[in-house]
Amino acid sequence: MHEALDTTTPGGRLVFHVFAALAEFIHELIVQGTHEGLEAARARGERIGRPPAMTEEQIRHSRALLAQPENTITSIAKLLGVSRTTLYKYVPELAAGRGSLVPGDPRPVLPGPR
Repeated sequence: MHEALDTTTPGGRLVFHVFAALAEFIHELIVQGTHEGLEAARARGERIGRPPAMTEEQIRHSRALLAQPENTITSIAKLLGVSRTTLYKYVPELAAGRGSLVPGDPRPVLPGPR
């Protein structure tokens, strides 16, 4: 807006309100188009949003690695290319503080810093 708009006069207020109404109209068109696009994508069966950080195969692999006492959470996270936080998210039994994934293993598996 480079024009000198004097909103102290009735004509200036009218122009200001017309510009504001046009801006609101354009915004609503954009929102409506976005919602229609999302609905169409869902109807086509497309996944909306960020893709998962770990696949089911990676989750199974991480559980198998955690069952071996010599593996640490940090080393498994590095091996899979994810953060420790991501590993805790996808393997909820770690965050629950239930200890080792190996039955009878006295070694506790402590959650990392938050």
